Amino acid sequence: MALTPYEIIYPSIPSGNVFLFTTDSDLEYEVRFARKKDNLLYVSIAFGVLNEEFEGEEYAMTNRGEAFRVMTTIVVIFKHYKSLHPNINTYEFVGEPRADEDAEFPTKRLKLYQRYLPQIFDDSWKIEVKGNKVIISKNAYT
Repeated sequence: MALTPYEIIYPSIPSGNVFLFTTDSDLEYEVRFARKKDNLLYVSIAFGVLNEEFEGEEYAMTNRGEAFRVMTTIVVIFKHYKSLHPNINTYEFVGEPRADEDAEFPTKRLKLYQRYLPQIFDDSWKIEVKGNKVIISKNAYT
């Protein structure tokens, strides 16, 4: 059975790049897409918690049992953004280590994120892991 995504607050303009949602435990999340200044077809994605209880640590581990539904919501947002920006040829995101993890990569967080990539990208995209960063690029031959 597929999980239902949380209700998403979309940007006020279709080409907007900041999406918000709130979980059942009142955690507020932001998903932000930022284009590189020197390559407008290259987008960095950042998502994390906005609640003040985490003291500005957007990558905080919340341990509220909502991770899979949060990821389902992020997949919906990602697909929406991707459908409105079909010419984007590269996406990247970072799996920041938790405070209790050493600097070895890939982190548990990165491994979780990677599990959802096949729901967003088909075989025409190349997925490359570099340390704690994942770079997804459109294969030149497709």
